[in-house]
Amino acid sequence: MARIAGVDLPKNKRSVIGLTYIFGVGRKTAKDVLAKAGISEDKKVGALTDEEVNKIRTILQTDYKTEGSLRAENQMNIKRLMDIGSYRGLRHRKGLPVRGQRTRTNSRTRKGKRKTVAGKKKAIAKK
Repeated sequence: MARIAGVDLPKNKRSVIGLTYIFGVGRKTAKDVLAKAGISEDKKVGALTDEEVNKIRTILQTDYKTEGSLRAENQMNIKRLMDIGSYRGLRHRKGLPVRGQRTRTNSRTRKGKRKTVAGKKKAIAKK
């Protein structure tokens, strides 16, 4: 089993698809990495030799940000927005949709499960 950037790649998938299991590597990046390494896209991950896996590993480490460092950078970007008090930062802080979606309906993923709000009781007037 090939292990690259702390991720076990599935043996029975094509190498292009297998590389996308790494956070920060999509189809385009996977194709570029395999082209630089001189490896066929149709070759299965289980059929890769140790030398080929090392080539892929070095290319990913030198040219691309993946896994932990990329996640940390994303979190720092969100934290920066919240610290400067931008509109996007406030939306992140409140747990609401950030990119202009409507919230009257939908947006359940960000807002969570619905909470019912009871009707207000009227105060009884004293005589």
